[in-house]
Amino acid sequence: MQSGSVLIVGGAGYIGSQTAKAAARAGLSPVVVDNLSVGHDWAVKWGPLERGELADADFLRGVIERHKVTSVVHFAAHAYVGESVAEPRKYFRNNVAGTLALLDAMLDRGVKSIVFSSSCTVYGERDADAGPISEASATEPCNPYGESKLMVEKIFRWYAGAYGLRWVALRYFNAAGADPDGEIGEDHDPETHLIPITIAAALGARPELGIFGTDYPTPDGTAIRDYIHVADLADAHLRALAYLQGGGTPLALNLGTGKGSSVKDVVAAVQRQSGRKVPVREAARRAGDPAALVADARKATEVLGWRPQHSDLDTIVRHALAWAQRPRS
Repeated sequence: MQSGSVLIVGGAGYIGSQTAKAAARAGLSPVVVDNLSVGHDWAVKWGPLERGELADADFLRGVIERHKVTSVVHFAAHAYVGESVAEPRKYFRNNVAGTLALLDAMLDRGVKSIVFSSSCTVYGERDADAGPISEASATEPCNPYGESKLMVEKIFRWYAGAYGLRWVALRYFNAAGADPDGEIGEDHDPETHLIPITIAAALGARPELGIFGTDYPTPDGTAIRDYIHVADLADAHLRALAYLQGGGTPLALNLGTGKGSSVKDVVAAVQRQSGRKVPVREAARRAGDPAALVADARKATEVLGWRPQHSDLDTIVRHALAWAQRPRS
C-alpha cells in the first residue's frame, strides 16, 4: 500500500469516515475536509478535521499545503435524487462547480491523483430484464444528481488529457451496513435508505415500512437492488488509490456484488437478525424507481483485485442492526 497523506473530502460522512478509518489502518495519514452540513464531527476519528467548503479553492490549497497531501478521495456531494429534481442548481453548483474548485486547488499544488465517489445513477432507468449493468452500459442519467456525477467524470477525462490528472471513478450501487467494529455507521437526516428504515420499523422507532410497488416484474413483485457493504466500498477506494500510484490509467468502475435483493428480501433479513416483525404498508410505485439495479463488477475484480468480503445481505443487516442498537451517551 502507498504511504503519504490523503485528503478525504466529505470524510465526516457515511462512506468517507469508513474510508478514513481504512486509510489509517493501511498506514496512510487521512486528512478530512468537511463542512459538517450532513457529516458528523464524531465520525472523524482517524486524522485531523479541516472544516470548510468544497467550493473554497483557497481554503483547499491551504489544507493541501499544510498537510503535504499527495492524493485525494472525493465524497463531498449532495445526494438526494428527489431533491436534485426540485433543486437542480443546488446540485450542479455543489457537485460540479465545487469539484472544479477542488481540482483547481489540487493542480495548483501539484496533486494529480483522485478517486471519485460516483454512482450507478449515471446509468439512468433500466428494464427489469436488462440484466447486470456493466461499465459499457449506456450512461443516460434521469435526474440532476446522476447527471452531476456523470458531468464530473467527463471533466476528469478532459483534465487527464490537458493536465495529467490521474483518476478513478467508482460507480457504486446501494451502500449499506455499518462499521464491523461498531465505531461508525449510517446517520442521515432524513434517512432514505431502505435497510436502516426497515430496522427502525422493526425496533419501533418508526410506525411502519412503506413498500412502494409490489407489482414490479420481479420474482416477488418488489424492487431489486444490489447492496454493498460500506467497509467493502472503503476497501475499493484504497485499492483505487494504490492502482493510481502504481501508474494505472484513468477509468470508471462499478462496485457491487452482482446479486440483487428485493425489498421483501430485506424485510426478511431484518426479521431474521432482529427477531422482530417489521410492520409494513404496501403502496403504489414511486415515479422513476427502476424495477432492478444490479452491478456487473467483474472489472473492479480484474483491475483492483477487489472482492466484497462483508456484503452478503445478512451480514450487512447484522452490522446495521448493531449500529442502530448501540448505547447512546
